[in-house]
Amino acid sequence: MLEYRNVSLSSGGVRILYDINVAFKTGKLTTIIGPNGCGKTTLIQALNGQSRLCGGEIILDNEDFSSLKPKQRARKVSFLPQVHMTIPAISTHTLVSHGRFPYLGFARKMGEEDKRIIREAMKTADILEYEKEGVDTLSGGVRQRAFIAMQLAQSCEYIVADEPTTYLDVKSRKQVLDIYSKLRNEGRTVVLVLHDIAKALEISDELIIMKNRKILFSGTPAEAIKAGIVEEVFETEVKTFTEDNRIYYVTD
Repeated sequence: MLEYRNVSLSSGGVRILYDINVAFKTGKLTTIIGPNGCGKTTLIQALNGQSRLCGGEIILDNEDFSSLKPKQRARKVSFLPQVHMTIPAISTHTLVSHGRFPYLGFARKMGEEDKRIIREAMKTADILEYEKEGVDTLSGGVRQRAFIAMQLAQSCEYIVADEPTTYLDVKSRKQVLDIYSKLRNEGRTVVLVLHDIAKALEISDELIIMKNRKILFSGTPAEAIKAGIVEEVFETEVKTFTEDNRIYYVTD
């Protein structure tokens, strides 16, 4: 389990979050939602070092996460940031292979198992046909799946992504969320930050709702709906309907 205990975090030298207590359950897909500026990104960036821990502790599988060396962290938690500042002019295959770096020695020489994992990651993300194409030439949806494939190549049990569907069209958003749902179904622990409230309710096992840099709710989507917390925080009405034994949500 991944657990924040009385955690305070700063970003850019400014303390953003105070005394946060929350747990991400093993093998579940947890989505964090909340209005802009509520601290969602700061919360998860503690896992890739972009937010600084200035109080409390983060526990990962009974270990103090802050005591782990960078390579150890990279073998446990795969983190996909919201914005890729630069799009590298390298092949898609080369980008995905970067996910294996935490497991390689100084020479970064890959063995057959590394190559197998890279190919399997590209297959899962459905980008094998683009493996020789430059990342900078890919469409937005394919490019995002390439970065997700790089995540998969890390072979981590904890998968974290900040707004992985931003700026994508409807088809690409579905493809991306299907990948993360599949990882959860395989037993991985998945943590997403999303703006799409309806999709968050639909795909999540657990939901964390933040407002004013605090966690207001942690529980299942059904519990959130029953408590009326989604309507309260987002000032929107949530409608629920069922089709083919699946529950769908619509927000107004």
